[in-house]
Amino acid sequence: MAVIFCFFYTLFKELSCKMPNFVAKTEYCMARLLAIDYGKKRTGLAVSDELQIIANGLTTVATVDLVDFILEYLKKEQVERIIVGLPKQMNNQPSENMRRIEPFVNRLRNLLPDVPVEYHDERFTSVLAHKTILEAGIGKMARRNKELVDEVSATIILQSYMESRRLAAER
Repeated sequence: MAVIFCFFYTLFKELSCKMPNFVAKTEYCMARLLAIDYGKKRTGLAVSDELQIIANGLTTVATVDLVDFILEYLKKEQVERIIVGLPKQMNNQPSENMRRIEPFVNRLRNLLPDVPVEYHDERFTSVLAHKTILEAGIGKMARRNKELVDEVSATIILQSYMESRRLAAER
């Protein structure tokens, strides 16, 4: 099964995504999803593959450089939508970080009117990121790397978002 998937994935990329420049690629290629784990100092980013099956960590950037990074990334990669982690407390109320996230999301929506920006619940992503890093056998010094935790958190947000979309489509 995996061999068949890899074959069709490769074939899809070769035939559809390498069309001549005069053919609009959006008609033939699926676009990536970009997830953001927004932080006061640093922001973790994750991206899906073109088929929107797998989430991968992209990088962590200084929050002050985030908008510029996203604009540059969108010049190189086709992104269907941006998913921003929605910080909620256990009582479902917005967390303190929401007051920083809302202006950022509004700015993104103004700068990128053709790219939908959605929120997705990010509760427990930092805890899950620490657990994932620990289970991956990453050394103690590397586990202290907050940038890695932010990137893994963004990956968890994106994977959760894609899974929730798949489940909704099955209903």
